[in-house]
Amino acid sequence: MGHERRRGADMDDVRVWDERLAWAYGLISKDPGERAAALDQLASARKATAEALDRFNTTLMTLQGQGVRDPYRDPELRSAHEEYLRIRSRSLPDGVWGGGDCENLLAWPGLPYALLFLEWEARYPDEWTLTAKAWGTKEGLIRELAVPAVGQDPVARVKLIDLVETVVRRAYRCKDREYVRVARVVDGHPLRVRLEGALRSENPWAQLHAGYVLWMLDRPELPNSRHVWRTWLADSRQ
Repeated sequence: MGHERRRGADMDDVRVWDERLAWAYGLISKDPGERAAALDQLASARKATAEALDRFNTTLMTLQGQGVRDPYRDPELRSAHEEYLRIRSRSLPDGVWGGGDCENLLAWPGLPYALLFLEWEARYPDEWTLTAKAWGTKEGLIRELAVPAVGQDPVARVKLIDLVETVVRRAYRCKDREYVRVARVVDGHPLRVRLEGALRSENPWAQLHAGYVLWMLDRPELPNSRHVWRTWLADSRQ
């Protein structure tokens, strides 16, 4: 999101996030070499996270074995936990957790990386699935970002519209239906032009998904539930 994403965010916090996760931009690069390098970085980060968690668990079991009544107050365990959190923050999907605790998502320095994580899954789903599959994180981020404040932000809005179009033009993946939430907060001419284009395409998945999203946009009172989806699907095939 460039310098725009620094609006309302503390510069020190932004620098900390960038120091931890700037490498992740390589995951959405069109250059296979850059993506490969970022995937290697991700593998190293996930390995380090697993090792830090093992050290924490080992410390906990040792203290319990020694009869320590409240091991979570022990300085050694607290240090191991802090180390685990620090190392985990440099990995994915762990590094993009926490946005839901922020009162103002536009001021959250992690917003660009939350969008990046979703863009990675949308553009390179196979690589995402093999290296950082986290359906719960995907669903949680979509729900966290599908709010008016984020949808009205010019920079985030463009990203969200791109995500909706990318997702409707592919075969359905787990939690993709959640993007109806996003479509509703960025509804407008730019989005509808793209959805109409997908609807008129020769791609049957695009026709199906775009048709459903457009139908839901015209019925904001309807819940985006499995029942509604199945009812629409049955009616559309008649």
